[in-house]
Amino acid sequence: MTFSLSAAGVRGILLDIEGTTTPLAFVHEVLFPYAREQVKNYLNEHFNSNQVQTDLLLLSEEHAADIAQGRNPPSLVGEPVNESIASVAAYVYWLMERDRKSTGLKSLQGKIWQQGYRVGTLKSLVFEDVPPALERWHEANLKTSIFSSGSVLAQKLLFAHTEAGDLTGFIHSYFDTRTGPKTEHESYRRIARMLELPPSQILFISDATDELNAASTTGIHTRLCARPGNHPQPSASQQQTIRSFDEITK
Repeated sequence: MTFSLSAAGVRGILLDIEGTTTPLAFVHEVLFPYAREQVKNYLNEHFNSNQVQTDLLLLSEEHAADIAQGRNPPSLVGEPVNESIASVAAYVYWLMERDRKSTGLKSLQGKIWQQGYRVGTLKSLVFEDVPPALERWHEANLKTSIFSSGSVLAQKLLFAHTEAGDLTGFIHSYFDTRTGPKTEHESYRRIARMLELPPSQILFISDATDELNAASTTGIHTRLCARPGNHPQPSASQQQTIRSFDEITK
């Protein structure tokens, strides 16, 4: 079903990544395995950097919470360094297996992917309708932003290194888990404030109904994005569906 931006008075478009701008398969079959494969090497090379130590502190805090809640995560070891790195990697694997939306994990993954993009090992994918839509919305002076559980760094890298070229010039803002969970309505209120737009002037597109339902409660317009390979959504969902950004009209 088409959605008219002008008729709805929309001035900002908020996009999910996985299953919305980018195939799920690229994230789960390329990015995640690459991070898993490279985490030990990356930690060996950058363990003492301030940025990595910040990520490790976040992971340590999350690990303590996991223990307190009886989740039985792999142990974290302080010394020696090689054993500490091995234990961090084991905890990272454990978090990834649970698809944990962890700020520390996502930040570390972003740094690993940055190295992969830099050396040319990684090249990101977006659906073919995405680049022209981003350009079209940019020319219409709409604030097109991204809200993903991946870190802001990872988001910028993905859009900067697509097979269609660098798309970051079309994107106004990026939001990640530091803004709040994607399934909580307050996250969307916070984004609206940062975009300096009332919720009624924002359209959020995602492949997940629980995210769309949270956004809807704030007055944000929503559309469920049904892409090839996406996970089935609840049949009772009241969210209206699009299959291409071409269905978002002026």
